[in-house]
Amino acid sequence: MTTNRYQAGLAKLTEIDGEAGHKVIESLEGVCPDLGKYTIEFPFGDIYSRPGLDLRSREIATVAALTALGHCAPQLKVHVNAALNVGCTADEIKEVVLQMAVYAGFPAALNGMFVVKEVLAERDLL
Repeated sequence: MTTNRYQAGLAKLTEIDGEAGHKVIESLEGVCPDLGKYTIEFPFGDIYSRPGLDLRSREIATVAALTALGHCAPQLKVHVNAALNVGCTADEIKEVVLQMAVYAGFPAALNGMFVVKEVLAERDLL
């Protein structure tokens, strides 16, 4: 049964991540479809759909957090693409990752910047 949360989350996932977001959800179907459902409902249906921050700000925060964690390259790649999709510039994303060198350390910032480089190259933005 689909809920309003699920429908709102699916619409927000599509708006932000497009095909890449749907591929993440689809990749969970054979192993744990409930995790895909929860991912649609909570982060996208509840959090990303809230008023208070625009999608650019939310993606900047997400890129910063994933960079700071230092071990989330696949998720960071999706969210660097998402940041570009919602209007962040390549320079803004690079600055966010560079800023994380101060708070998360150089290894985390380096790992993050390599993900940014990969995404920008794939999108012919380098």
